[in-house]
Amino acid sequence: MIFDILGWLGMLLVLLAYFLLSLEKITNGVLYQSLNLLAALLMAIGLFPKNAWFSFTLQVIWGVIAIGSLIKLGTKNK
Repeated sequence: MIFDILGWLGMLLVLLAYFLLSLEKITNGVLYQSLNLLAALLMAIGLFPKNAWFSFTLQVIWGVIAIGSLIKLGTKNK
């Protein structure tokens, strides 16, 4: 049950991030990438016990991309 809740929260976060970006309420910056990273983490946790490996792998890659973007944003601000 907890895994399902975490997965749903992750799904809502990724939709929220995309919604805010699409409405130009946020930019492709730290907040957007942090939301993506948290969403990917929560969805991956929710998917792991279900053995949904293709979706789990997508979330891991999504998270790695978000981490890379956050690192790039961090080095750009120095």
